[in-house]
This record gives sequence, C-alpha cells and structure tokens, in this order.
Amino acid sequence: MPTRNVQDLPKAGKIAALDVGEKTIGLAISDVTRLIAQPKTTIANEKWQTVSEQLKQLIADEQITCFVVGLPLHMSGEMSPSADRAMSLASQLEQDLGLTVLLWDERLSTKAAESALFEQRTGRQKRASKKSIKKQLDNVAASLILQGVLEMLRY
Repeated sequence: MPTRNVQDLPKAGKIAALDVGEKTIGLAISDVTRLIAQPKTTIANEKWQTVSEQLKQLIADEQITCFVVGLPLHMSGEMSPSADRAMSLASQLEQDLGLTVLLWDERLSTKAAESALFEQRTGRQKRASKKSIKKQLDNVAASLILQGVLEMLRY
C-alpha cells in the first residue's frame, strides 16, 4: 500500500509526480538535487498496460527513484470520488513497477495551476478558452504537488 509519509521516500534521486484525472494524467519530475519540480507532459489515462509502459520508459530515461501521486481530498479532509482512482493507480504503480509511491494531499493544486497559467497570459491571451489551458493544467498541477513534497523534504 502506498505511503503517506514523506520520510519513507528514497533519500536520493529524481521524483516523478502524477496528477491523476479521469481522462489524463499530468506528469512532473524533480531535478536530481530535488530542488525544482518541472512540468513534463500529460499522458492519456487509458488501460493500465499503456500507462505502465510509458511510466517504465520515463523511469529508464530519467532515472526516477520514486513517485508521488496526488490524492484529491475534499476541503473537509474526506476522500473525494476521484480519490479512489488515484489510490488505485498508486497501488498499481507500487506493485507493478516496484518503486515507492507517496500519496500526497493535492487540495487546491488544480486551482493553483489554473491561476498560474491564467496569470501568464495577457490581453487577447486572457480571453482564450480554458480548453487551450487544459492541455497544460494537469502537468502544472503535478509540478505544484511535487514542489510541495520537495519543500517538505527540506525540513
């Protein structure tokens, strides 16, 4: 079962974070020094076999040592309906890929990512539909989740 304790992560190496949505999974990775989280990509949330192959390739290419999966909770702290999806993916990740997986409270990460993306736009760009921002939203949310973990690791 995935952990909820940041101290259980390996002490060195890159960390990958996943923001699990119904249709897509946002992906971010840390640098090897674990100071900076960077949005990487968004992958389709399809069959586990397809997702697993892409994550195996990421592990090989980036030398990933562990994963963080955003756990969507209600503001009250109760599990949201999409929390089951995140917990299921986290369990499969840990079981099939053999790396430590941390479940991380992601309350407001998507809202913060959306705000950050809108703030970057000016004039005509601000009027752009949310659809144009949606492509970036999941991986930016994943990077915000990961940045929270990286900051906690410093203490």
